[in-house]
This record gives sequence, structure tokens and C-alpha cells, in this order.
Amino acid sequence: MSIAVDIRDAVKSYGPVTALHGVSLAIADNEFFTLLGPSGCGKTTLLRLIAGFETITSGEIRLFGQDIARLEPNHRPVNTVFQNYALFPHLTVLENVAFGLKMQGVDAATRHARAGKMLEMVHLSQFADRMPAQLSGGQQQRVALARALAPAPKVLLLDEPLSALDLKLRQAMRVELKQLQEDTGITFVFVTHDQEEALTMSDRIAVMSNGRVQQTGTARDIYEAPVNRFVADFIGETNLLQVDVDSVSEGRATLTLPGGHRITCPSASTTTGKHHLSIRPERLTISPEADLTATVDRVVYLGTDLQVIAHLEGGQPITLRLQNAARTTPPDPGQRIGLHLEEGAARLLAD
Repeated sequence: MSIAVDIRDAVKSYGPVTALHGVSLAIADNEFFTLLGPSGCGKTTLLRLIAGFETITSGEIRLFGQDIARLEPNHRPVNTVFQNYALFPHLTVLENVAFGLKMQGVDAATRHARAGKMLEMVHLSQFADRMPAQLSGGQQQRVALARALAPAPKVLLLDEPLSALDLKLRQAMRVELKQLQEDTGITFVFVTHDQEEALTMSDRIAVMSNGRVQQTGTARDIYEAPVNRFVADFIGETNLLQVDVDSVSEGRATLTLPGGHRITCPSASTTTGKHHLSIRPERLTISPEADLTATVDRVVYLGTDLQVIAHLEGGQPITLRLQNAARTTPPDPGQRIGLHLEEGAARLLAD
């Protein structure tokens, strides 16, 4: 596997404040890689280090083996798509897309042909002669993508490019972005705080918090096997139950659930005592063969499914999701229900 972006022990400090604490990542060639985390976690700072808009304090950044940490931004074979599009209002759509090629000294015929091909790729050929102000937000985002792709960068950096779009357009653009990445074969490094964007588009995800990478893996790895409470709670919806761990051996733990039922499950922790167990709401079912007993507080209608909010004996909250189907009979508030954990539903976390 060829490594496109190799980040080694990257530290970024602003005076006494450290934004990145020794981050190391290896991003493969032709990979859609996402930096995911809440505001202030360091994901945009890391993207700006790759782009050259920020200077690294210590560590290395290599692009296809070349150390680029000290190169000026215009000497790095990367392009960036920003959240605000940053289109030139006095240039036509075609001229915007061709701008980077013009700065590289590409002749007019070649750059216009390349720009036209990029507009065709993003389905905007018919808008080549329009001005940016005559386009919708989604169309302007496509123009920004085409402009960034036109010079054929080795790596494309995307800084929350979909956050300003409405929900339906964001969902459509997710599909188009992934298709563009596959069609061009360019490595995409995508920054977002939106977990659904990350899960639907990414080949791999790095979850960040407080300037550190908490976990790196595929969407399934991150969702199904979170390594700690932060990742489990940030990615999707989960129940975090405090449990007593009796023993841990070879990545599996034996523990006692609230109510006294004992189970064995995969574990990211290596110690006994009190820890937190992660159980996804969709992995719980109402059943007389109960691992847990709960009292229903309310049932929330969500269209595709029903959210049942309840509490266990002792007061710990727990949520489950039921498919909204004709055969589904939702429980009533105040009703006591038995909850069964599907096989592999529970995972013990490292705190």
C-alpha cells in the first residue's frame, strides 16, 4: 500500500496552548480519509498543517515520501476546498475552474479544455458562462470542487465543505463526493464534525479529541468497536452503562449488568472494577428472555423507527430503537419491559 500522507509526531503550539499533541497518521494513496471530531479538537489545524497554511512546531509531514513540512503552500501538490467556497465573483464559472491552471502557466486552450472536463465531471457544463452569484449554494460548491481538482493535485483537502448546505443537498453531495474521489483516484482528506458524513463517505476515519487521535479505523470498526467512552459516545447513539467487571482476559470481559445478570463480551479495557459498557440502541430488543429490566419513560416517533426512552433498576437511563413496522407494538409509558442484548451487542470500554 502506497502512503500518500505520512504524519509523524506532529505538534502544533500557539504560545502556551498546544493544539496538537504528537499526532501520527498514515493516509493511503487513493483513500477517502476523514478527520472527525467536535469543534476545537484539532482536526482543522491538522488539515492546515498539511496545506501549509500553518507551520508545524515539531514532527514530520511527508507527501509520497517527500518531507513537505517546510515547503510554502504554493509548492505543495495539494489543493484545498473551503467551507465558504471562495469563488472569484468577477470570473465566470469556467474561468474560476481554470484559474489554478492559469497560475501554473498552462496555455489557454489546454486549461479551458481541462476546466470544461472538470465541469462535466461535476455536472455543470451548462453553467460554464454564468457568474458565481447566479448559482445556488450546491452549484457553487461543485464549482469549488472542480477548481480544486483541475490542476490534478496529489491530495485534495476538504475543510467542512458541506456544512453550509441544507440537509437534502448535503446528503446528495456526500454521494457525489465519494464518486468523484473514486473517479479521479485522488487522495481526499476530509474534515467534519458530522458523524453521518464520516460514516457514509470514508474509507477510514480518525476520531480526534483535545488535539489527539482517539481511534483510527473503518466506519464499521469505529462504530462497532469503539476503544473508549469518548469514541462510543461521539459516534452514533449509544447507551453507556456503569457495570462491575469481574475479570478480563485476551480481549474479553466477564461482568455483571445492572440487575445482576452476568455476561461475557469484547473488551477494550484490561482492568477489573467499575467500567462503562457500550450498547447501541438498535441492538436491544424487548423480550421476556431479559438481560436487563427497565421501566419505560416515553416513546418518541421518528418516522423510520421508534425511540423508547427508559430507565433501569437503580435509575440508569437506557434507550432502544424499534423498527416502525406494522407488526411493532410500542410499549406504554410506565410499563416494565425486559431487554435482550443481541449477540455481540455489548462492548466494555477503556475510560
